Amino acid sequence: MHELSRGTIARAVLAVSFVAFTGWAQPSAAQTATTSAAGSTLNDPTIAAIFDAANTWDIETGGMAADKGRTKDVRAFGAMLVRDHGVVRQQGRVLLKKLKVRPTPPKDFAMAKDHEAAMKKLRKLHGKAFDRAFLEHEVAYHKAVIDAVTNTLLPAIQNAELKDLVTKVAPAFQAHMAKAQSLLDAYPK
Repeated sequence: MHELSRGTIARAVLAVSFVAFTGWAQPSAAQTATTSAAGSTLNDPTIAAIFDAANTWDIETGGMAADKGRTKDVRAFGAMLVRDHGVVRQQGRVLLKKLKVRPTPPKDFAMAKDHEAAMKKLRKLHGKAFDRAFLEHEVAYHKAVIDAVTNTLLPAIQNAELKDLVTKVAPAFQAHMAKAQSLLDAYPK
């Protein structure tokens, strides 16, 4: 596996952590397989499916910001999300192919509905309203995820290589949350 840049690491955690933001996080994740509120098992194939989908969705959200962002900083942040998630998604797919793991999405993939709702909301907004909503989304998303990666995903992962990938990306997640927060704090009211 290639060395990950700090930005790539942070974005990978965002992707993996989408689980927390959308209600898939479980307090008893240290068990071999954890059952979510929707009745799906949180195991390596399920985590892999969530990981891939979340990367794809962050590519979409970031792409929208790169295109629609009012400020240069918001557009650059969106472009960074697209770039970093693209790299991480590809690394995840290569690892899954190597491990011969077939991603298995949860039965009731609530994340898909949540992502579509976020995209629908962002599509309707323009200018300052878009930038602010996008940045608020990123800050909330990052905050919700830090705990989920540490307390839910990492303890639930059984495969050492998958766990290694997530472990490598976890420490840099705080930096992306700080970047999103600093952009939001500096954004004109």
